[in-house]
Amino acid sequence: MIQLRPAIYSLVLKPVVNLAAMQRYNHTEKKTQLSNGIAINYVQSGKGDKSVLLMPGALGSAWTDFKPQIEKLPELLPNHTIIAWDPPGYGKSQPPARQFDLDFFQKDASFAADLMRALGRPKFSILGWSDGGITGIIVAGRYVECVEKLIIWGAGAYLNAEEEKALHAIRDVQKWSQRMREPMEKVYGVEGFAKLWSDWVDAASAIFRQRKGDFCCAEVNKIKAPTFILHGKRIQ
Repeated sequence: MIQLRPAIYSLVLKPVVNLAAMQRYNHTEKKTQLSNGIAINYVQSGKGDKSVLLMPGALGSAWTDFKPQIEKLPELLPNHTIIAWDPPGYGKSQPPARQFDLDFFQKDASFAADLMRALGRPKFSILGWSDGGITGIIVAGRYVECVEKLIIWGAGAYLNAEEEKALHAIRDVQKWSQRMREPMEKVYGVEGFAKLWSDWVDAASAIFRQRKGDFCCAEVNKIKAPTFILHGKRIQ
């Protein structure tokens, strides 16, 4: 269920359309302050009336996880404006430092809904990958009136014993390939990435021990939006 970083662009987008031939759309990148005072970095592209929020995976940001979508989804979805965010403590939404408590997914969901309200786009669809998929489930379950459609991949509502054990096997990022480490080390630095990832693993493990691995099971049953769940055969 918990993946590191997918070859999702080739799995999901390339079969749909020849992206290489598509026009690159201009984007804007800004920060906006939420009602709690936290400054959130986001990237916006397209000019449609409808909205799509791109939600990155663990430690991910708008650019590490969604560069092709930011640049090319406006062509696929001309009636939509694309918003990709850096969750608090990730990417350029620093400070504050990332806080990993038992409710960090739920807090991200609240921040995401607050961001879209702050941008004047209170109704939106979600594309969520990995942690962003989990957060997307929570947004769709808790803010039913806000979410029009939900697409998730590499996400799950709970963590089982086998998955929790597997996380500890990849806790040390020095055992990862350079290709897997490099994008995150560019964002957080070598030591910063190692610490942030180990903190994430510890938080997921704490949820497994103290909440029986439940990330968002209650919210799943409350979702009303049409939902598309993707699974790739070769997620890397």
